[in-house]
Amino acid sequence: QVQLVESGGGLVQPGGSLRLSCAASDIIFNIRTMGWHRQAPGKGRELVAIISSDGSTNYADSVKGRFTISRDNAKNTVYLQMNSLKPEDTAVYYCRFATLFREYWGQGTQVTVSS
Repeated sequence: QVQLVESGGGLVQPGGSLRLSCAASDIIFNIRTMGWHRQAPGKGRELVAIISSDGSTNYADSVKGRFTISRDNAKNTVYLQMNSLKPEDTAVYYCRFATLFREYWGQGTQVTVSS
């Protein structure tokens, strides 16, 4: 079974940067969208950023101008560059790939923004 493997999380000070990566363990054909979601303690999971197969992107208002999503279709990999991090960005970050027929989720990676 194909798995999504995330990396790049960790502890960073406010104003710092992190880059998350998410790669599929095997080939997934016809990926329509790749995205990042996050879940903070005591809150529901929310969409952070999404990128379509044509390269179009959408971001949550809270991260616009600070986060950038990108994808490498040949490697079945999606990235999230996070700059100017704030304490309220602290959460578990999950990647998600969606085809026409199903979706895949990563196991989550912790991002903690604290001084």
